[in-house]
Amino acid sequence: MRARTTTLTKSLSAADVDAYAAVLCDLDGCLIAEAHPLPGAQAFVQAVGNRLSIVSNNSADTGATLSGKLRAIGLDLPAERIFLAGELAVRTVASEHPGARVLVFAEPPLQRLAADLGLQDADDKADVIVLGRDTSFTLTCLERALRLLDKGAEMVLTNPDLSHPNGDGRPVPETGSLFAAFRACGADTPARVFGKPEPFLIEAALNHAGAPASNAVFVGDNAATDGVAAIRAGLDFIHLVAHAPRTPAADLQKASASSPEQTPMEVASC
Repeated sequence: MRARTTTLTKSLSAADVDAYAAVLCDLDGCLIAEAHPLPGAQAFVQAVGNRLSIVSNNSADTGATLSGKLRAIGLDLPAERIFLAGELAVRTVASEHPGARVLVFAEPPLQRLAADLGLQDADDKADVIVLGRDTSFTLTCLERALRLLDKGAEMVLTNPDLSHPNGDGRPVPETGSLFAAFRACGADTPARVFGKPEPFLIEAALNHAGAPASNAVFVGDNAATDGVAAIRAGLDFIHLVAHAPRTPAADLQKASASSPEQTPMEVASC
């Protein structure tokens, strides 16, 4: 595997990615915060153009719904260049288990996607539980999911993030925080993780771009997820530290050296 570089920067700059055929970029904390574009985001998206793909642990949207939201705030990014952990998880489950009984904890776009792909609502049994960021998740939901896991359901985790930054850089609870509740109840069931730091989203984006890892770069604000995913996929990494400096870049190699567990890690009804 080729040598990788990690570069720290305090602002987005198209000049930093001029040498790459494919530019992969995280969303929250890099381009947006609380549905508002961050400084320099619009200029960066316009300058990088078709070389840019979004690679995000978002588990609330599909590429189509997120593209519309981004266009409304001045970021023109077509759905085919948006790669999201939640959508990848649901599409993979539907491909591997056609017509399976699935309990999806996520926002309405992912629930609709699961139904459109032929997945069935779980009843007293489930083949798969998909856990994404669900703002209506309750203790009742947790209790039901634990029962289904005891009956043999597979756990799929869209992403292991404990939080993402809001407009002030403060943490907004994420999917990993919900999964921590399962761990707190003693549920030691392995979870299949699709989001970063796993490399699956990066691989999908590179396949679509038709570019090798050696000619691609990842721009992200979180060394523990974005940076480790870049390392695992063999990309250079640009660490944007201006908006949410959560994990020091000095810890990047340490974080990547110890392979994380497969588990850390609008309204879904239970």
